[in-house]
Amino acid sequence: MLRHNHDRIDPKRRNVVDHRRKQFATPQYKSVDYPYRLNFYADAPTADITLEQFEQWAIDRLRVLAELEACSFRNKSPAETATHMKSIIDKYLPLDSNTSSSKIALQRQKDHYSHFILRLAFSSTEDLRRRFTRVETMLFRMRLASDDQNERNSFINSLNLDWCNSVSDEEKAELASELADVSPRRTNIEEETWFKVDWERVPDLVESRRVFVKRGMAYVPGREQSSMITVEFQARLEKQLELTARALPRLDEDDRLTPILNHLSKNFITPDSAYMSGTSAPDGAQISAANIDNLSQHFPACMSHLHRSLRRDAHLKHFGRLQYTLFLKGIGLSLEECLMFWRQGFHKITEEQFNKEYRYNVRHVYGDVGGDANRRGGGYSPYSCQKILTEHPPGPGEAHGCPYRHFSKDNLEALVQAMGVSDSSVLKGIQEDKAKNQHHMACNRVFEHLHQNEIKRAKAEEILSSNQLVTIVHPNEYFKRSYLLKNLDSAADVKMEG
Repeated sequence: MLRHNHDRIDPKRRNVVDHRRKQFATPQYKSVDYPYRLNFYADAPTADITLEQFEQWAIDRLRVLAELEACSFRNKSPAETATHMKSIIDKYLPLDSNTSSSKIALQRQKDHYSHFILRLAFSSTEDLRRRFTRVETMLFRMRLASDDQNERNSFINSLNLDWCNSVSDEEKAELASELADVSPRRTNIEEETWFKVDWERVPDLVESRRVFVKRGMAYVPGREQSSMITVEFQARLEKQLELTARALPRLDEDDRLTPILNHLSKNFITPDSAYMSGTSAPDGAQISAANIDNLSQHFPACMSHLHRSLRRDAHLKHFGRLQYTLFLKGIGLSLEECLMFWRQGFHKITEEQFNKEYRYNVRHVYGDVGGDANRRGGGYSPYSCQKILTEHPPGPGEAHGCPYRHFSKDNLEALVQAMGVSDSSVLKGIQEDKAKNQHHMACNRVFEHLHQNEIKRAKAEEILSSNQLVTIVHPNEYFKRSYLLKNLDSAADVKMEG
């Protein structure tokens, strides 16, 4: 890992480091050879990597974990989740078996390091630790299910699980009738491998009555071994995250890492736009001031509300103008057309008043005026869902923000109904998402309902790329994907690209 400058640490301080933090106090380089595809992440990596690798590897893993969490929010089955995640994992976090790739060493190193980087980022609070453990366990379970059987057995044997004992032939014969009750196929009990473990280690199996319990011990059929291993993975990770949380204060010694880790942890709430594909205008779209009313059918709720408010009041306050202007810039509206759009939108004021109070701000957003840094960067970037959710909450008379977070239940329902959502189950799901603070999931629920026919067709004709499958976390991504889906016929010869 990136090494800290220990010369700045008082030697006396180093001598009294808590014994539970010794693993963090004096890291020693240790070569790692990754014999297995699967990993319990028992040992922290110690080799040097660049800051660029540190950040990019973590971002790639975060993309995978965030989408796994989205699958969970949508109640996808394990089979549906595995199908949905395949292209995303292949792109961002591939992990091949020993016989299928010449890149396995680099793949496994990236997997190892990215896990520990995110462990640092997500160990600071109980909520982050709980969510990280949950999605990492989901990822491990998926990998375990898809692993080569011989490699999986070798990996499991390497764990040396002293709590997992095989049931003897004599005991199997003695408990034959009881064991048969938890064997749905009524297989030959004597031929099947059984394990005996403390029942507290396999609570999911006990809850679903897939094991026989006697005197505090659970008798687990061999086919359920994966559940045992997954529960052990989760239990160990929970303990390791607690240790990491206690050692976090020592990271303050390295001011290179802290900003990266803070950025990663914040974006576990809703992945930022930087983690998504580009948000440029889709091919064939006529992006002009005169066409915004027509294009607004493709807007997410936040921008749809801003557009409706502008048309109703012929005005928007500062943060509403800023949020909407950046969005319009992101969908491909030129500066000249944007000035025309706002001038026409503010039709109740004079030309002189518009030029005096509003024109400069629009030019500044586009980078046409302002500081050198602003001009070099082409102005400001469109707001992601993360930024809209967390910065500048709207006050009285303001129309910016995220309706799924900032609206009352009644106002939110009225807005999504105006956007075309009438299905009572969808409306109920939106309110449940809002109650759980899963605001981007509510937005995706609306998108999938409004585009359900087009999504089915696009999947059937295989014109959806991996980026069109991931959860939308940016208003401009919403617009782009909506436009492409609603114009499949005119874009039949062009594969949808993220």
